[in-house]
Amino acid sequence: MSSVEVVEATEVTPELVAAFERLVPQLSSSNPPPSSDELDAIVRSEASILLLAVDGDDGTILGTLTLVWFRIPTGVRAWIEDVVVDEAARGRGVGETLNLGALDRARALGARTVDLTSRPKREAANRLYKRIGFVPRDTNVYRFDVEG
Repeated sequence: MSSVEVVEATEVTPELVAAFERLVPQLSSSNPPPSSDELDAIVRSEASILLLAVDGDDGTILGTLTLVWFRIPTGVRAWIEDVVVDEAARGRGVGETLNLGALDRARALGARTVDLTSRPKREAANRLYKRIGFVPRDTNVYRFDVEG
């Protein structure tokens, strides 16, 4: 595989919009890809960093994740959200490179911890997370549907 670079999305381009149109359906069948305006809000947000795994040879966006960070009374915390690697690039280290890049960014922001969630059926992703040092937490994750 060619080299993979992890870069922060700093502007919304047609290539970025097209990448999300290709990648989001591989992540979620219930949520549409973000619009250009929604991507712009993510890119401009002070609470999130949109990271891209980019093919070092041709600039193709191979995957993405969002690193969310925030300060609470006990320190800076970070979450990794919406990790997706293009099906065509899976098994080639893209996800690992992307996640390690996010952990480096979180460390630089002063985060004490980085959390993420992953559905049990995403077996390869769960193996990756454990391999790079994530450990399952003894906690309950709750969700409240504000639209319901």
